[in-house]
Amino acid sequence: MCGNNMSVPLLAEAVTVSGMEKETAASCSLFSVRHGWAETLTGIQLPHVKFICPHAPPIPVTLNMKSMMPAWFDLMGLSPDSPEDESGIKKAAENIKAIIEHEAKNGIPPNRIILGGFSQGGALSLYTALTCQHQLAGVVALSCWLPLHRSFPSASSGNKNIPILQCHGEMDVMIPVQFGAMTAEKLKSIVNPQMITFKTFPGLPHSSCPQEMAAVKEFIEKYLPRI
Repeated sequence: MCGNNMSVPLLAEAVTVSGMEKETAASCSLFSVRHGWAETLTGIQLPHVKFICPHAPPIPVTLNMKSMMPAWFDLMGLSPDSPEDESGIKKAAENIKAIIEHEAKNGIPPNRIILGGFSQGGALSLYTALTCQHQLAGVVALSCWLPLHRSFPSASSGNKNIPILQCHGEMDVMIPVQFGAMTAEKLKSIVNPQMITFKTFPGLPHSSCPQEMAAVKEFIEKYLPRI
């Protein structure tokens, strides 16, 4: 692949798992590969799909007593009514969109790219995909919410046929499953409701499980088929 990764800040330190054959699609995965996700993602990778895993930069997080920690944007709270870091969310989304543009210039069009992530990474994936000028192949949103939800549907770029897989653990105490259900209902006012799949997993806390990863793999296989 040609192109200069240094021109896209998040790509400079991203973990990229190359496909085993000619890469015709990509998954930009906003998971914490430093916390055990790398092996999980490798287990669901398809031979023609490249996985790009950028790292969230360390920033002071209000919810963590302003301590520095990897985060895509600041968090003031984890409830639907909590104040939000609007500028940080929009800046992070632009950085992800820069990766999409980079891949497009290097041969993988936006409609062959899935955004996905867990928790804050899933939230950023949803916001980025819904405000992106390009029609993406889909979104995988695990244990998360829609940031700046009050700005939608007016903030949407208008791509109503983007497939979204939303998964949530029913025993999640950090981001309760009710927030996930509220997000799914909100998404139905933004995109075609038939494009939204919301799956819950009994007994699952703020984490993942093999059944959830099987659903993710099935989603990727469906929307990023070999060409």
